[in-house]
Amino acid sequence: MSPSRLPSRLARLATPLLLPATLALAMAGVGCGRPFRIATAPGFVELDGQSATGYDYRATSPEGVVMAVKVLEDEDRAELGFWTKSIVLQMRDVSGYAHLATVDVTSLDGTPGKRMEFAHDEDGKPYLYWVTVFAAQGKLFIAEAGAPKALFERNRASVEWTMKSLKVKCDTLVSPVLASRTCHRW
Repeated sequence: MSPSRLPSRLARLATPLLLPATLALAMAGVGCGRPFRIATAPGFVELDGQSATGYDYRATSPEGVVMAVKVLEDEDRAELGFWTKSIVLQMRDVSGYAHLATVDVTSLDGTPGKRMEFAHDEDGKPYLYWVTVFAAQGKLFIAEAGAPKALFERNRASVEWTMKSLKVKCDTLVSPVLASRTCHRW
């Protein structure tokens, strides 16, 4: 074979490999990023570099209302009721918070969850703290919000808006068949 025909022969051989290679590269992006979506409320700013603090997402208002999301591997070992009771017991009995209420909630993608509302005093100042839990994709999604009570109440609509924007299930083009358990990474 002459050297001048070699590039065209290689091109013909490589063409059938381009589509699978392109799909593989596109799918590689599915495995990156956070395993959820959340919108930051107006008046809040998302904080960068929060993985060192154990959070996958944190946002704050200028006054100090903080919202956060962390994701824990669960592999579907326990139901929502187990995690709700565990969190209430930990917060109330171990950490000394007053348990005010447990409320049924739903994420933006329709995943049922529980929001536990707590209060405590710090240096004589009352604080509110919400912990919301969702179980999806073999993971536990824990969304938190907290601030001094008066500040929390002034920003309650923004906290609720952000928490209602949370999506914990896949909505990719390839889910669930091609993406399988990796579809949780947007």
